[in-house]
Amino acid sequence: MAGPRVSIQTGDFDLQQEIAALRVGDTRIGAVCSFIGIVRDRNDGADVAAMELEHYPGMTEKAVEAMIDEAHARFDIFGARVVHRVGLLQPLDQIMMVAVISAHRGASFQACEFLMDYLKTQAPFWKKEQTPEGARWVDARVADDAALARWGIKTTNA
Repeated sequence: MAGPRVSIQTGDFDLQQEIAALRVGDTRIGAVCSFIGIVRDRNDGADVAAMELEHYPGMTEKAVEAMIDEAHARFDIFGARVVHRVGLLQPLDQIMMVAVISAHRGASFQACEFLMDYLKTQAPFWKKEQTPEGARWVDARVADDAALARWGIKTTNA
């Protein structure tokens, strides 16, 4: 795989370019699975005018790299890439992307879902939504912990 496995950035990304970089020159690939998260204009019944994402530079990249290492250990994949945006985002903006390549679709789907569940609960990102009632931090959800638990990973974020 060419290029870095993790990018934390303020700017937008292009899925087609990201997947092309992930696939470059690897003739073993038979499957690519990707997921893109989008900023919604409503969350938990409240209108959302904007979302701000914060992280700890260096620590965040290291944590996501470890998650990708774990995906490689669990699933028969050739590569994975995670792009996560930080800073101020508007509704319909892309927040993040996970892309996984493998020989067969099953491994790509599983690894992509595993990485999403892991990122949602364990990655050191903090989200603050701007609503008509003011700013509010987005709390972890019990459902996200349950999603990660099916992979044998217990957490108590919510």
